Amino acid sequence: MSQPEKQSRTMLATILALAWPAMVEQALQTIVQYADSAMVGRLGVRAMAAVGLTTTVTWLTNAPLWAMGAGVLACIARAIGAKNLDRARSAAQQGIWLALIVGVAMTLITELAAPRLPGWLGAEPDIRQDGYLYFAILCAPLIFRALSYILGSALRASGDTRTPMLVNLGMNAINVLLNFLLIFPTRQVALAGAVFTVPGAGWGVVGAAIASAIAVTFSGAMMLYKVLSSPVLSPIKLKKRWDGEVMNSCVRVGLPVALQNIGVFGGQVAFSALVTSLGKTALATHSIALTAEQAFYIPGFGMQAAASTLSGSALGEGDEKKLDSVSRTILLVSMGLMTITGAILFAFPGFMMSIFTADAEVIAGGAKILRIVACSEPLYAAMIIFEGVFHGVGQTKYPFAVSLITMWGVRVLGTLICVRGLGLGLTAVWLCMVGDNVSRALLLGLRYFGGRWKRSLGFHQAA
Repeated sequence: MSQPEKQSRTMLATILALAWPAMVEQALQTIVQYADSAMVGRLGVRAMAAVGLTTTVTWLTNAPLWAMGAGVLACIARAIGAKNLDRARSAAQQGIWLALIVGVAMTLITELAAPRLPGWLGAEPDIRQDGYLYFAILCAPLIFRALSYILGSALRASGDTRTPMLVNLGMNAINVLLNFLLIFPTRQVALAGAVFTVPGAGWGVVGAAIASAIAVTFSGAMMLYKVLSSPVLSPIKLKKRWDGEVMNSCVRVGLPVALQNIGVFGGQVAFSALVTSLGKTALATHSIALTAEQAFYIPGFGMQAAASTLSGSALGEGDEKKLDSVSRTILLVSMGLMTITGAILFAFPGFMMSIFTADAEVIAGGAKILRIVACSEPLYAAMIIFEGVFHGVGQTKYPFAVSLITMWGVRVLGTLICVRGLGLGLTAVWLCMVGDNVSRALLLGLRYFGGRWKRSLGFHQAA
């Protein structure tokens, strides 16, 4: 075997070693989301609509948490690439401070907004109470959610993608078990010819929210414990608890990501409000279809974790050739995998919808729009990886600008014209959503292959 072949195999092995735990973690989260939706779906269209009502607002709430995680990841990956472990530990310490600060702020904002939120979104009166309670309970432990996201990113940046996977496995097991006990009332269950009495609280939508809140509390506490006990990241022995220079570095990378996420998820809220105006059935169809498609993004988001970590490490090493090689390999693998998952989704959309509901109208409408989004999976994979690379090397401003333009200029404006101006339905809405994703992938691709972004990193040649 030639030396280039050995290097290629080694690089691919490294990519897969980082990516597979992240993929498993994504798969576990998707399974729990599926379980949540399937259990709530058995309560009827009204319950599904109440839960789906605030889904995009929950994404918006998570936006600053994900963003600060991206900032911490970039700082730690670069420090480890440069073999500066003290700086990596300091960045982990600042990550804990960020989680506490952002978590407290977001908890106050969401709990104050929760009672009015369903009305702001234009929800029908009969789902407003459940929608409000679900969102308020879900956001109560936001400090722990912040610890989970930000410190999970810190662990991944250190090359430890297995620990976040195992923590999320525990979180998901807790969530599913509590869903089973809290959503449904005490009931008789037949198994292998025997009948068992299964205890249950019968709290419905509120039970689903409590289960998720307890599970995420466990996840945040465990991520904190794992970082404090990590041989690479533990900041316990650091004399300096607050490092303004490192904190500024994390925030400088994370702030454009936060603005990007707020802009994108703010657009998602406006987008969701337009879907809500189409009625409960359309909202339930839309919400379930969004859940159903998540499984088919698992390869892309798993590979994104590897792209961010390895790109940041290559930058820390000052190795432009490695940066190009790693990022392009991950891009090709991700697009190939999501071409396969897109084909599967296109072939079996009705089956995916039937996992969550028995409503024939919802299944038929969801199958139609899932086929639309299935065709865009390869480009969606490219978009995910481009963002992962840019975030990993701290180049977050351009993705922010692109996301803002495509979300509001293509998705929201296009949906507004289709729904309010032309009187079109959910199919047109999802075409606008796909248009946003494809436009973003193309604009990020132009930036990536143009190569000029690398000059600001200290490299002298464009790709």
